Amino acid sequence: MRKNVIRIALYAMLFALCLPAADAQQPTKVAKIGYLSPGSASGSGRGTEVLRLELRTLGYVKGKNITFEYRYANNPKNSD
Repeated sequence: MRKNVIRIALYAMLFALCLPAADAQQPTKVAKIGYLSPGSASGSGRGTEVLRLELRTLGYVKGKNITFEYRYANNPKNSD
């Protein structure tokens, strides 16, 4: 009886050592905000800057948990 208890305890310890200590961290999800403008890139300065500042007060940091993509009629593939 005692040998069985020791054997079960030994198997349980070996099994516990085989389990991973920690799971891999999941990548954080990055929010993407799109800005569509009928004009050019030179005409959109103040409005987008105010939006960025307000989002920053809410805890969103550019490049860390939020990205901005801009699309203009004159240059359709422009991102920041």
